[in-house]
Amino acid sequence: MAFLTTAPIAWDRVADLNRRVSQGHCGAVVTFIGVVRADQDKRHVIRALCYEAYPQMAEALIHQLIHEATTQWALRGAQVQHRLGLVEVGHISVVVAVAAQHRAAAYAASQFLIERIKRDAPIWKREQYDDGASRWNVGAAQLVDVADPVGVDHADV
Repeated sequence: MAFLTTAPIAWDRVADLNRRVSQGHCGAVVTFIGVVRADQDKRHVIRALCYEAYPQMAEALIHQLIHEATTQWALRGAQVQHRLGLVEVGHISVVVAVAAQHRAAAYAASQFLIERIKRDAPIWKREQYDDGASRWNVGAAQLVDVADPVGVDHADV
């Protein structure tokens, strides 16, 4: 299964991912659903996020992370679906669904997967604002103005 998609992730797709991971021996299915929110700073309100990726590398890394999580928490199933392209406010950008025998393992594995995907996967997002401006989000501490990227340290990109 491909982990990246340009198609919208509908709620019935989330249900399908949950069914795929759930088995009779699972006591817990934990699903993380990332939804684009209309955050705002002093000047802008987000209207959408535009995700880009290095697909082959991102797919390989997500596969590896699922293997690590499955091994560490004895998961019975794990699925990830991450959206690429323009994702408007209120729409799903990422889903992580995991199943384990017990809830503690399912919660831990879900958190591990989303945190590592956000940190390590070559997937980037550009915030698009209601006034037409946009900026690349290169981490929680730094936003790069697309119109003026000069002087920005790209070491953490």
